[in-house]
Amino acid sequence: MGKLGPLWSFLVFVFIFTQKARVNGSTNSAGNDNVMGVIGAIVDNSSRIGKEESVAIKMALEDFYVKFNQSLVLHIRDSQRQPIQAALEAKDLINTQQVQAILGPQTWEETSLVADIGSETGTPILSFADTTPKWAPERWPFLLQASPNEFKQMKAVAAIVESWEWRRVTVIYEDRDSSAFRVLPHLSNALREVGAEISQLVALPPFASSSLSKDLERLKEGQCRVFVVHLSLSLTERLFEMAKRKKMMEKDYVWITTDPITSLVHAMNASTISNMQGIVGVKSYFRENGGCFQNFHHRFRKRFSSEHPEEDNHEPDIFALTAYDAAWTVAMAMRESKKVSHLLLEKVVHSDFHGLGGKVEFIDNKLVPVNIFQIVNVMGKSYRELGFWSDGQGFSENLNENAAYNSSMRVLGQVFWPGGPWYTPSGWTLPIRSNPLRIGVPVGSLFKEYVSVKNDQSESNISFTGFAIDVFKETLEQLPFYLPYKFFPFNGTYNDLVEQIHLKIFDAVVGDVTIVARRYQHAEFAHPYTESGLVMIVPVISKTSNRAWLFMKPFTMAMWILTAVINLYNGFVIWLLERNNCPELKGSVLNQMGMLIWLALNTLFSINGGRLHSNLSRMTMVVWLFVALIIMQTYTANLTSMLTVQNLGPTVTDVEALKSSNAIIGHCTGSFLSKYLVDVLHFNANNIKNFTSIEAFAQALETQEIAAAFLEVPLANLFLAKYCKGFTIAGPTYKVGGFGFAFPKGSPLVSSITEALLKVSESGQLRELENIMIAAAKCEDVEPDKETPSLSPNSFLVLFILSGGTSTVALLVYIFCLDKSMLRRKIMWRLMKAAMRHWRCQKQRFSRKVSNVAESACNSPNTFDPQNRV
Repeated sequence: MGKLGPLWSFLVFVFIFTQKARVNGSTNSAGNDNVMGVIGAIVDNSSRIGKEESVAIKMALEDFYVKFNQSLVLHIRDSQRQPIQAALEAKDLINTQQVQAILGPQTWEETSLVADIGSETGTPILSFADTTPKWAPERWPFLLQASPNEFKQMKAVAAIVESWEWRRVTVIYEDRDSSAFRVLPHLSNALREVGAEISQLVALPPFASSSLSKDLERLKEGQCRVFVVHLSLSLTERLFEMAKRKKMMEKDYVWITTDPITSLVHAMNASTISNMQGIVGVKSYFRENGGCFQNFHHRFRKRFSSEHPEEDNHEPDIFALTAYDAAWTVAMAMRESKKVSHLLLEKVVHSDFHGLGGKVEFIDNKLVPVNIFQIVNVMGKSYRELGFWSDGQGFSENLNENAAYNSSMRVLGQVFWPGGPWYTPSGWTLPIRSNPLRIGVPVGSLFKEYVSVKNDQSESNISFTGFAIDVFKETLEQLPFYLPYKFFPFNGTYNDLVEQIHLKIFDAVVGDVTIVARRYQHAEFAHPYTESGLVMIVPVISKTSNRAWLFMKPFTMAMWILTAVINLYNGFVIWLLERNNCPELKGSVLNQMGMLIWLALNTLFSINGGRLHSNLSRMTMVVWLFVALIIMQTYTANLTSMLTVQNLGPTVTDVEALKSSNAIIGHCTGSFLSKYLVDVLHFNANNIKNFTSIEAFAQALETQEIAAAFLEVPLANLFLAKYCKGFTIAGPTYKVGGFGFAFPKGSPLVSSITEALLKVSESGQLRELENIMIAAAKCEDVEPDKETPSLSPNSFLVLFILSGGTSTVALLVYIFCLDKSMLRRKIMWRLMKAAMRHWRCQKQRFSRKVSNVAESACNSPNTFDPQNRV
């Protein structure tokens, strides 16, 4: 704009010599020759704000003279709210009236042109515009924002929205107010922080009433019922008059006004107030209980009524206080700077005092922002002060030291809403039959069981079927209200489909749409109606072929051990029973151990018991052969089953094996999985292929074009139901979102749909619909693969007890018989020993007797007498 200086000079020259337009002319605030300087002011004298500013500036300079006995010449010009007019007046004030500073104007459009002139001439400009860009000080070093900006109050508006759990708002602003474009981003950010969003922006032209009527009619047909209004006073009056005429000031509607409107409610006439019943407004707060304000208030009312008798209300507000403080700031700076421009600017920037409107301090050439706002509610003939909102603390009923703060506005008490005081608006309304929900449905779904869109050669005969459609219809049946809707086909990617909600093309999306984080930029999802997760599908191979230890599989390890123990035990019993009758069972220890093992195995594979000599051996052998026959037949049957029944396993067991072998993998075209496979699972992007049909998936897996396919769990289940013969799931399940219905961000329908969907799930209807879908695609010619189980000892427990018991009985009988035989031998031995002792005793006696006879014969005369033989 600096390059337009010559143009402005020419316009000023033409203006001065053709119009010489003046409003109030020159004013000497003191009326004497003790003049300290000259101040200019540019206001819109046709507006209430401009009138308040004009009176307040005059009062400030009069009070300055009373205090310091120094007067300032004041020149006030009317901009008529026209930027060009404001620029011309600024040029005249600087060049003709030799002003040292300019107060105003009110709008940014005017301020930007005046700032160009002020920067060229080195004249400080103290603007009353509510917003100034961050880059303004660099471009216009002599421009200062003398009114607190409106950015903070947007947080107060967002806090009100959050308090009543509204999620979408419509913003209405004036089309020519460029400051709105700086305010709206702050409002959008504040709403986003509390989980809400701006659903629609409506720019109203300043004068076209027909356009205003059409805009309100369009808003009435929509679902959002929360409106944030940021307009000038004149346009606000026409807005609410039209809104009431269209019955938009009734039940279910919410109107929130910003400070430029709310601070002027006191100045509105009775007709306008009656049209605004129930609105909630954010209003700049200033202390009214100080002595200085009370004095100002009394004098302002008197003077304002005198200068502007056409106004019904004479109360000052924040605009008057801001203008008063700005004029006082310039006057004090001029008193200290001695009319030097740069010193004047420096003194203004370093101002630091408490004025009528609050703290006067500049940071980055801007007045410090206000952190406290008043929340008011229009009702009756004026408004009611509900309480306060403080940045960083929240809502409170008062501002004393013991004030209790809360994040919710509900603590401020009952609010009088449009349509009645005892009803809190929901902030939205249901679609009507004439304007049903526009629901987008994907055309290119690979799995027609989920979504199928068939076009019968005319738009009117498009049919929408599938699991997702059925679930959505069942969900709507559970809603406590009627929700009209209409399906529309969409032929594009799923990301583009979800984005159509953000672009207002569709009101919702129904289909096999996966819930992923990046899609939340454009929409919000209800609770998923399918299982969530991502799995890997791979071909299968036989697990039983070429297994060296397959012969061990029919029995469990415990069964094999118990069979060996019983077998050895029976062999030992037979060996013990037969060893006395069979010389080959005797010999060295090593030979006897070999024979024992041979007997154990012989009992399994031989049924010839003719060589056994003991009946006990024969009894043990018969029982064990019976048991062995059953065990062998069972083993043979189980092994045959394992060899004949196909036992399949995955070709690949995990993702790492795929990556290490640099294998090719596949996924659905248009899916979010490509990014997930690369960024999360770290596959090479060149090894990933897209497929447009499940038949192509199956063929690629069978021909080994790809080693694995990645599908979401619900689609994988359906795929395996169709191709159950040669594929299986391998590896872990990776957590990703399931399928869900998408709605606009902040849509009040999300919570209702989620609740209804949970009812469908908990009643079993969701599971029933899923079973019907899976059954329709079930592979009927192949039974599910069931691996033949190994047999445990529990299956043969009775037989093992019978065999072991028989062998034990035989062993006990043998031991008993052996004991009896040994007892008889012991008795005979003792009898023989007794007989031998008796015989030896008799023999000794006979010997002694013979010896005695011989001795007596020798001693007698007749040595030999044949008659006396012994």
